[in-house]
Amino acid sequence: MFSALCLSGILGFIEFLKSAVFVVGYISGSNLFPEPLTQEEEKMYLEQMKNGNEEARNILIERNLRLVAHISKKYSTSNVNQDDLISIGTIGLIKGINSFNVDKGSRLSTYVSRCIDNEILMHLRSTKKLGAEVYLNEPIGKDKDDNVVTLQEVLENNERPIEEEVDIKMKIKFLYEKMKSILKTREKTILELRFGLGGHKPKTQHEIAEMLGISRSYVSRIETKAIDKLSKEFKN
Repeated sequence: MFSALCLSGILGFIEFLKSAVFVVGYISGSNLFPEPLTQEEEKMYLEQMKNGNEEARNILIERNLRLVAHISKKYSTSNVNQDDLISIGTIGLIKGINSFNVDKGSRLSTYVSRCIDNEILMHLRSTKKLGAEVYLNEPIGKDKDDNVVTLQEVLENNERPIEEEVDIKMKIKFLYEKMKSILKTREKTILELRFGLGGHKPKTQHEIAEMLGISRSYVSRIETKAIDKLSKEFKN
């Protein structure tokens, strides 16, 4: 049975895969991020996304990648590589776009900035070398209504509607089946280590490179290729 935090990591990775086809090129070393949307364009795509347009959602993610890079620079003094911070922040961006409610009147940039910050901070807390104590009342993210969620609430509120439980289990089963069937052994290993899919703490590309005896850039290339393979399966 997955723990609450392990499950959160798996579901976050699945959400990341759904948009990774076009994002993966940007988070693997490129500094050429697309220009932000104008207010008029953003409003138009938000309305289209609200009506179920998947392409509009992808455009909103892609055109806010520059914001991810900007926020990631705040954490440049951490032990995490900048490319890793951008990858982690991109997951926060995707979560923010998915949960943004245009009817609440909040600015998209303000909302997703908090989501990006939250995702990076969660990662930094989970990878502290000294195993710092985790407090149950410490905020770990936000729900769809922009309310702060604590670890204690996640652990206590583990009862979901049966339909949601079935959907989650099917997504996880699909993910692991595809990882086993279409990924090479090294690709599978690197994704498990990078995103903590085996229930362990996520590792940086540098840490994985040292473990496997290869360069960090080679780890990045393998990760990018593996994500591209899986993300296409989630698009089908």
